[in-house]
Amino acid sequence: MVKIAFFDAHSYDRHSFKKTNEDFGFDIHFYKERLSLDSIELTQGKEIVCIFVNDEVTAPVIEKMVENGVKLIALRCAGFNNVDLKAAEGRIKVVRVPAYSPHAVAEYALTLMLTLNRKVYRSAQRTREGNFRLSGLLGFDMYGKTIGIVGMGRIARVLIGILHGFGMNILAYDKYPDIKFAKENQVEIVDLDTLYQHSDIITLHCPLTPETTHMINKDSIERMKEGVMIINTGRGKLIRTEDLIEGLRNKKVGSAGLDVYEEEAKFFYEDHSDRILNDNSLALLLMMPNVIVTSHQAFFTQEALHNIATTTLQNISDFMDGKELLNEVKLK
Repeated sequence: MVKIAFFDAHSYDRHSFKKTNEDFGFDIHFYKERLSLDSIELTQGKEIVCIFVNDEVTAPVIEKMVENGVKLIALRCAGFNNVDLKAAEGRIKVVRVPAYSPHAVAEYALTLMLTLNRKVYRSAQRTREGNFRLSGLLGFDMYGKTIGIVGMGRIARVLIGILHGFGMNILAYDKYPDIKFAKENQVEIVDLDTLYQHSDIITLHCPLTPETTHMINKDSIERMKEGVMIINTGRGKLIRTEDLIEGLRNKKVGSAGLDVYEEEAKFFYEDHSDRILNDNSLALLLMMPNVIVTSHQAFFTQEALHNIATTTLQNISDFMDGKELLNEVKLK
């Protein structure tokens, strides 16, 4: 029976994968530890390693996995920036889940926009304390405003369909834009400078690459509209946190909705409520009244968990059966 080392396992992972595995019959070993050099011994005797966004698959980790007989790294997420593909090339295959639920992430991005704009989080806190005043809760109509979407993948395309219902003007940037889709959906393809200059809201839906790392920084923020709203449901390192904080301080950035954070691996998916956060930037963001930070949960729906489990286990099954790996990640 094929043995799988499943890292960074939470209760919801165990539930969805155990249920889906009834159709596959793999021997899954769930570990709460994240994959790193400190936990690499858990891969001994396993043919497959299943990981998530904050597992550290560096060159030394891959070297040890090769020694331990691991043949496949199965990402149960879309992003693969935490895997050293160069070190894995020709030694261990890598597969991923490219689209578990674009609707989940697109809907969550919209949730952050609406919640920030209409100050729902502040209003709810007030009314629980018996304060029903409206001061400080002023928002704006989404209708007629301009939104800039960075990246035109599956999530962005779903979001574009939703935003049309709000009557928004939609700008988009993509390194390889789909002109046909843009024309059919009334999306104006622009360069990043134009998107920054004209967008009331900017939402990030691009992969993390060397080119996009810290694409939101001091220089790009200076080119944005005064009071811009920035939404990030992609990867934390798309934004240079210290520059975002400065933009919020000087009010160039009006608000920010962050479902990801560039140092999130230290904190996300764990309970730190009984201790002081050892991260001044994160602590400051959490204190700002015009910022929402959530725990990388945009993907977290019943449908997405089912799709993640199904696609991940199908990827593993295809590998073991010697079939074509439709979701293989290769070094470009």
